[in-house]
Amino acid sequence: MRRGGRLLPTALLAMMLLFAPIAVGPAGRSAAAYPVDPNWTPPPTVYIPETGQTIDRLFLDLWRTGGGLFTYGYPITPEIEEAGGTIVQYFEYARFEFWPQGDANGNLVVLGAIGAEFGAPVLPRRLGYNASTAAHDSARIAKAWLPLRDEDAAAKAAGEPTYLFVPETRHGTWGAFRGFWEATGGAAYLGNPVSEEYAVNGTNFQVFERGKLQWRVGEDVSMVAIGQHLEERYRLSTAPQPQGDVPIYDEGLFVPPRAIPSIGSAPPAPNKDRAIVVSLSQQALWAYENGEVIDSTYVSTGTEKFKTPTGLYYVNTKIDSQTMEGVLGGEYYNVPDVPYVMYFTDRGHAIHGAYWHDNFGQTMSHGCINLPLDIAAWMYAWAPMGMAISIIE
Repeated sequence: MRRGGRLLPTALLAMMLLFAPIAVGPAGRSAAAYPVDPNWTPPPTVYIPETGQTIDRLFLDLWRTGGGLFTYGYPITPEIEEAGGTIVQYFEYARFEFWPQGDANGNLVVLGAIGAEFGAPVLPRRLGYNASTAAHDSARIAKAWLPLRDEDAAAKAAGEPTYLFVPETRHGTWGAFRGFWEATGGAAYLGNPVSEEYAVNGTNFQVFERGKLQWRVGEDVSMVAIGQHLEERYRLSTAPQPQGDVPIYDEGLFVPPRAIPSIGSAPPAPNKDRAIVVSLSQQALWAYENGEVIDSTYVSTGTEKFKTPTGLYYVNTKIDSQTMEGVLGGEYYNVPDVPYVMYFTDRGHAIHGAYWHDNFGQTMSHGCINLPLDIAAWMYAWAPMGMAISIIE
């Protein structure tokens, strides 16, 4: 059965995209202008309500940076201390291990070799599947764990061009199993193959040092919950743990809150409601709530030729995205998909996000007030219709 040309599973491609390196915030954002709250620290432990378990410190770091739920699944046991001081925790698809003295490479936290530990299955006798047949198939499957000789590996490679032999474990992988293995980091995640591919009741399997894959005709390659199988084999407790004051996991817990930057002297608020004040001379904006400054930022207002008007205005229209096009002062402009637009005059003046420059603190616009994208997104959600906008020199 040839599978070498199958596409990677949609879920796998989504996982690869999700954990690819991404830029956060507008390019060139100034750390001085947008400081992080110095009193903030991320939580050391989180609670997973789906299984009633917590993930703590180094295990939490590995789980988050390695792909979290998509890569390792939910934790299914609490931390368990084994002989010699090793601490382990079982997840659906993995076992995390803390080695107090470090491994050969000095790593304190490693992924357990649960695939190699799982071993070849022994098929039970059941209705329509007599003992002789079960023994024959068990022997056939066990053969998949036997290390290949060089000549056997060469024969497989000659018969299947996608076959890749891994000399470290004397086994190889091919087709969609190889595609999944390579796309998830190869030996760095699943480890090397410890068996050849084998079939049980129409489902193909392959075991790697740290995981097991399965595939059936018409379906995508997927992970087997091998951590769960071992938890059942070893009769480990999966009883939910008390949450206490541990926060429920949310990636937002690990996003540093922005400290309110000190940008000059904040002018007085125009009222006691939500409002903003923009200073043209300082190229700065302050957001107020109940008369108190809750955020501030540098902005870009109109150049001398297209100066932003001063006075007291009010938000009259909100549009989440808009292409701005026209002729102003003899200059034609066309800016597609301007985000988070809030108009405050009937002459086209608006506050909005600006993705085309990062020169905040300098005049740049045709009369509008340009905001950094993250501030614009926040302000668009925060500002009500009719909010006061005071623009001063």
